[in-house]
Amino acid sequence: IEFGKIWDPLGLSELGSDETISWFRHAEVKHGRIAMAAFVGWWTVASGVTFPGQLTYGTDFSSLPSKGLEAWDAVPGWGKAQMLLFAGLIEFHDELFASRRDTHYMKGGTPGKNHVPGLYDPLGFAKGKSPEALARGRDVEIKNGRLAMIGIAGLYAQAVIPGSVPLQPDC
Repeated sequence: IEFGKIWDPLGLSELGSDETISWFRHAEVKHGRIAMAAFVGWWTVASGVTFPGQLTYGTDFSSLPSKGLEAWDAVPGWGKAQMLLFAGLIEFHDELFASRRDTHYMKGGTPGKNHVPGLYDPLGFAKGKSPEALARGRDVEIKNGRLAMIGIAGLYAQAVIPGSVPLQPDC
């Protein structure tokens, strides 16, 4: 069900210029992607699915706790640093490639478009799609990202304050 194209209850679209709105949209898409990955990861860990082998020397993936924040706390500091460094490199290269290979999103390009080679759609499923289908896919991604942001916030709230989310089991 489509309720409309614009959802702006706080009136943020009235702040600043077109570049500001593009930056907001790009940030929303990125945060939505992170939230979707976090939500799926949280529930994958909670369901008991693990990778084979070791996370680090002496720590098997299967030995990690099945609750989200407890599992994160069990990851060594250097592992967390590697994840943040990798995310930072993706961000840096996305901005670098966006300004060199295409029109930057703040200068009229598509907000949320990933420019890092091989990171998005490495098998080329989107190449044959029409501009209308790609635009609809972006709308769907934004809406799913918004829902995932709410979902991961609920999981986090339940983990930190048990009973804060009605009908939510302990996670």
